[in-house]
Amino acid sequence: MSASRTMVSSGSEFESAVGYSRAVRIGPLVVVAGTTGSGDDIAAQTRDALRRIEIALGQAGATLADVVRTRIYVTDISRWREVGEVHAQAFGKIRPVTSMVEVTALIAPGLLVEIEADAYVGSAVADRNSGAGPKDPSPAGG
Repeated sequence: MSASRTMVSSGSEFESAVGYSRAVRIGPLVVVAGTTGSGDDIAAQTRDALRRIEIALGQAGATLADVVRTRIYVTDISRWREVGEVHAQAFGKIRPVTSMVEVTALIAPGLLVEIEADAYVGSAVADRNSGAGPKDPSPAGG
């Protein structure tokens, strides 16, 4: 039995030009394409990219709480703290696995950050700011 495929579009000009979807859901898996945001600085662009990701997730029946992985591409790795702070604020205790790498450039001039996200519907942390979740299994983690 094959799972149905749901494609989400944001209407971005790049989607039709490049031939991709903003997000695709197959079963409980939702994959969100590299997403950029608007703003004058890297923190504002990160915040807006995460807002756009949240919208795409919602259209696919998921939430930020279902996100299990993000990939972050920045044009200046020395600004990682600014990006990381916004990411941490958005995800709270969800704490998806992530990678942040520097790239030479993004698809359009002035873009400083691009974020991809993978979500698994039904894996949501109950309260992303509660601290709920597994304890560190190491002896020091109690």
